[in-house]
Amino acid sequence: MDQKRELSSIDLAAVVAELGAYEGAKLDKAYLYDDDFIRLKMRDFDRGRVELLVEVGENKRAHVAAPENVPDAPGRPPNFAMMLRNRLSGADFAGVEQYGFDRILQFHFERDDEDTTIVAELFGQGNVAVLDENREVVDSLDTVRLKSRTVAPGSRYEFPDERVNPLEIDYEVLVAHMEESDTDIVRTLATQLNFGGLYAEEVCTRAGVEKGKDIADADESDYEAVYDAIQRLAEPVRAAEFDPRVYREDGRLVDVTPVPLEEYGDLEAEGFDTFNEAVDFYFANVDFEGDDPGDGEVGDQRPDFEAEIQKQKRIIEQQEGAIEGFEEQAEAEREKAELLYAHYGLADEILTTVRNALDEGTSWEEIEARFEEGAERGIDAAEAVRGVNPEAGTVTVELDGTPVELDAETGVEKNADRLYTEAKRIEEKKEGALAAIEDTREQLEEVKRRKAEWEADPDEGEDGDDEEEAEDVDWLNEPSIPIRKQEQWYERFRWFRTSDGFLVIGGRNADQNEELVQKYMDGNDLFFHAQAHGGPVTILKTSDPSEPSRDVEVPDASKREAAQFAVSYSSVWKDNRFAGDAYMVTPDQVSKTPESGEYLEKGGFAIRGDRTYFRDVEVGVAVGIACEPHTRVLGGPPAAVVPQVETHVEVEPGRFAQNDTAKRIYRQFRERFADTSFVRKVASADLIQEFLPPGGSRIEDE
Repeated sequence: MDQKRELSSIDLAAVVAELGAYEGAKLDKAYLYDDDFIRLKMRDFDRGRVELLVEVGENKRAHVAAPENVPDAPGRPPNFAMMLRNRLSGADFAGVEQYGFDRILQFHFERDDEDTTIVAELFGQGNVAVLDENREVVDSLDTVRLKSRTVAPGSRYEFPDERVNPLEIDYEVLVAHMEESDTDIVRTLATQLNFGGLYAEEVCTRAGVEKGKDIADADESDYEAVYDAIQRLAEPVRAAEFDPRVYREDGRLVDVTPVPLEEYGDLEAEGFDTFNEAVDFYFANVDFEGDDPGDGEVGDQRPDFEAEIQKQKRIIEQQEGAIEGFEEQAEAEREKAELLYAHYGLADEILTTVRNALDEGTSWEEIEARFEEGAERGIDAAEAVRGVNPEAGTVTVELDGTPVELDAETGVEKNADRLYTEAKRIEEKKEGALAAIEDTREQLEEVKRRKAEWEADPDEGEDGDDEEEAEDVDWLNEPSIPIRKQEQWYERFRWFRTSDGFLVIGGRNADQNEELVQKYMDGNDLFFHAQAHGGPVTILKTSDPSEPSRDVEVPDASKREAAQFAVSYSSVWKDNRFAGDAYMVTPDQVSKTPESGEYLEKGGFAIRGDRTYFRDVEVGVAVGIACEPHTRVLGGPPAAVVPQVETHVEVEPGRFAQNDTAKRIYRQFRERFADTSFVRKVASADLIQEFLPPGGSRIEDE
């Protein structure tokens, strides 16, 4: 028989019932293995160390594990694990619940500053989503975008449609489902009542009903027997009174269940005190058929470099395809513009005809009919027209076999200019994609380097001592810190990443303000600016320049941080004020065209429509040094920067010039790190100064 790889809905109900005993445990640390396996290490007042494992890959499980069955700490923690640590360190475990009868668990954690929920989806491809107190997705292992639901950073978490819970239905509902079925009893229980194959067969066995009996041949006595068997199966689950079993067939571990099953009456069974213990024993010792010896063992913590290398290569292939697509699109737009000039007379005749007709009050429908009549009479201009779009005010013409959509309100030259401008815009997206592909290639080389280091020293990152795990590096006291740099395209601007991971970029001068709006602002981004004169154009990016613009819900925390950034780097700081107003608009409200009679300076823009205001935003900037995953200076709103750095200082408006403040911060960092040469290399006064607002500053509490 097949060996169990995934816990069923009934199994998860039993796990949840037992995990309630661990409420109040305090979370110490979070780990991520191979993109689908999370370990949460907690401390319980009565039980001491508690290890909670959640796996959502090929194997799907969630349970408390014995320390000896816990994988060794991995090497450098990925960003997802660091995010979990930032949100959960010191948090109290507030309980777990199952969503209906689905294989979805919600683990709740509470902390004075914020509450967090971890949602484990133990079905299909599997996923883990981390939610804030508003149930907005902070991050997820995988992004899900379906017609029915979305799971993506910045969006509100959506459950799939809830399934029928067979353990809670009454007799009438059971009969209704049975009578609506067109198959046999066991398949109806397995699919329409969501028991799954094993427990559907168990219900039939306990009921003494033939599994393959067609619904058409079943009667009320069969339904009553099935209903009674369901109640007997549900009772221990409702009462949380389990008698767990691990089953073997021919010496192989094949299944684990919270109650003894009559279906497995001929198998060797071993009892356990709790279902969590049984599940832990099963997954720690099972040897899945077809696996290599030792493959997937709990203690094997070698990072899957090969999978990561292949992932980066796939990303590069996709980026190369996008670049090729941008080139083709840009060339197609240029060809359309050149065709317009090559057929200038024809295009001008068509546009003039349309404009004259509109001026005379002719409807678009009548204009289209006139072109159709002209085409029937063999008029060249009419034959070239392929259709009109009244809503957009355009007419599509075919020039040398290529359809070209023209704005009927403008002439040939302006239509050609529009096409050339579109070609230029697409080429600029190509430049962003080229920058992104270089970043990905660097990441690929970094993975290859780490693989080489690991293979040269296979014991690297292995340490079973709780107090000396590889990632718990005290960087301030390290005598030598390795330099790990990764230059990004946005670093020539002012920039930071919000606490939710969104990139925010701002201009350092008028030229950069112009560039940000024209080159890097996409339709779903958010535009921020201080109400005060003299501040950076601030853009919160919802997608990378190399990616299609995506519509995501940006959390309020990220918006507030972007507003604080806009105010802090504006003239508010330079004027020695400690608060100011900022506003937020969407890109379609930002224009380079001034109102009639007005003039826009370089780097300035006209804003049209309603604005969302952030009133009395406090200025605030933190500057710190990050050691993981890359060594660099970071600066920006304290709420966003502080969790990402090893050490930091906060500054406020004051009397010291930028360079003087930068030198004072540099001296403090040198005093804090044992490796002073590291500070000199990654956090010189010049680099620190790049993150300081224009005008005078002082270090807080100094």
